[in-house]
Amino acid sequence: MDILKIRSFLPHRYPFLLVDRVLEVGEDRVVGYKNVTINEPFFVGHFPEEPVMPGVLVLESMGQVAAMMIATKPEAKGLAMYLTGIEKAKLRKPVVPGDKLVTEAKLVRLRGKVGKVEAVAKVEGEVVAEALFSFVVAERLTGEKD
Repeated sequence: MDILKIRSFLPHRYPFLLVDRVLEVGEDRVVGYKNVTINEPFFVGHFPEEPVMPGVLVLESMGQVAAMMIATKPEAKGLAMYLTGIEKAKLRKPVVPGDKLVTEAKLVRLRGKVGKVEAVAKVEGEVVAEALFSFVVAERLTGEKD
């Protein structure tokens, strides 16, 4: 799934759309990635002499990939996935320009509109981050439906 298709499912836009491509999406699993480039706006101020992607943005990218698993379901049209919690987050290695941040997320539980997703992010096959995300599926705050 390319960026144009991703934009039709996620409400995020530049500079906070942190998914470039979705490779696989299924009922309970999704794989997608973010190409990290030196042109990212956060590198201007986040350790400019030694650019490192902020950990919270690594987690945000992971959460956006995970959201695609739910957002692509027909019954989710016009709804948004709101993050309600992050547990067991581990940032194991810095993510730097030139890295391809690949996230695999698996649905742990979905009861009604509340769920949990387990996500692992890797660069060149090495785990750089992992977390358990809690979310709720709800109408967008704008009240608009697509």
